[in-house]
Amino acid sequence: MENKTTKPIIIAGLCVIERDDVVFSTAERIAAVGHNLGVDIIFKASFDKANRTSIHSYRGVGIERGLELLGEVKRRYGMRITTDIHEAWQAERVASVADIIQIPAFLCRQTDLIVAAAHSGCIVNIKKAQFLSGRDMRHPYLKAIESGAREVWLTERGNMYGYNDLVVDLRNIFDMHAFAPTVIMDCTHSLQRPGAGDGCTAGRSEFIAPIALAAKAFGANGYFFEVHPTPNEAMCDKDNTLELDRLEETLRPLL
Repeated sequence: MENKTTKPIIIAGLCVIERDDVVFSTAERIAAVGHNLGVDIIFKASFDKANRTSIHSYRGVGIERGLELLGEVKRRYGMRITTDIHEAWQAERVASVADIIQIPAFLCRQTDLIVAAAHSGCIVNIKKAQFLSGRDMRHPYLKAIESGAREVWLTERGNMYGYNDLVVDLRNIFDMHAFAPTVIMDCTHSLQRPGAGDGCTAGRSEFIAPIALAAKAFGANGYFFEVHPTPNEAMCDKDNTLELDRLEETLRPLL
């Protein structure tokens, strides 16, 4: 029998939806990378960042305009779409555009949120909380499955072991695979330094490529990257964002 290698899931996009031109130019370049590498890249961007460090931080364009822009990305470039929800009522609205609904790490134990995402008909991607182990994610996973989700992914994004820093315990990937077929490595959020930027989150973007390769060794099925044409100008998570020009070279060893 012929052995067929399954290509990994790749998710890439902006931390938060910014100007229209930034959204479309970023999506166009991501689509081109996918074409060059022969892989379908899922486009990600948040219409609202509800857990920013400061009340003065930019949150996004809101659900109405956000879904309009994400829908236009889907139409122009033929990419699947993922975005996150923070309240249960958003699931049905988001499902009109998105193919994958993302549950934020801080909210991965919120039963009503997971149930609503499961009822949407979308794939549900649940990010592992910074305060949970990989084994603990069995319960959010089962909440989604038992609520009727057709497919559930889990995403590793680091653990908090002290103040202002995250550490990735790659054993979590192995542990989550014990009950979840699909485990994604968030190669950018896992390098955050929460609250370390005097009112914003800092990070260590120089470790993005190595953490992705380490996750591959532990059996990750996919990889998540926040990218930006000019990370220093990004309106969210600039210190742990991958420069868009480096996306293709970062993906090649993973494929």
